[in-house]
Amino acid sequence: MNKSAKYLIIAIITFIVGYLFLRFAYQQTTDIPFAQEIVLMVLGTIVTIVITASLLNKQSEIELEKEQRVKIFDIKSTLYFELIEFIEKIISKQEIKEKDLINLEFLTHKVSIIASSEVLKQYSAFLKTIKKTASDKKISALESDELSINLAKLCGKIRYDLLIKEEKQEVDIQKIIEANIDSIG
Repeated sequence: MNKSAKYLIIAIITFIVGYLFLRFAYQQTTDIPFAQEIVLMVLGTIVTIVITASLLNKQSEIELEKEQRVKIFDIKSTLYFELIEFIEKIISKQEIKEKDLINLEFLTHKVSIIASSEVLKQYSAFLKTIKKTASDKKISALESDELSINLAKLCGKIRYDLLIKEEKQEVDIQKIIEANIDSIG
């Protein structure tokens, strides 16, 4: 049972007990002038307070969730652009140095933290292309085209990851991450 449900149950129980008490007080005050109106005012005030509190609680929860999504979006987009710029530098240099592979390994760790499962799968395929290209340290025109094609596919998955909220999936992300790290090494 989540936190909101517990609060809701406590609020309902409190409301029912309070209502029964006020109902009892209402029945007992039939002989006193204006007493029933006062009891009804108290009941109306309590209902207003409960409704306002629940609305404010839900609004705060939604705003926190929104702030988290914005922060994650910023982190993801910054990381993805950093990755794309790094790959652009490698392709434009037409060679892959050992330092580039080390930098790529650290980028892989960052990507594995924030990326969705679909991005991780496509990134794994991209890393295989990088590994194949890195064997001779030079990037030929054919290898550059292959890298560009795989980068385009990766960018498509990244775009989807940035725009669409990921549903819960039964994917073993740990295996994908380990495969990505092994691809570089």
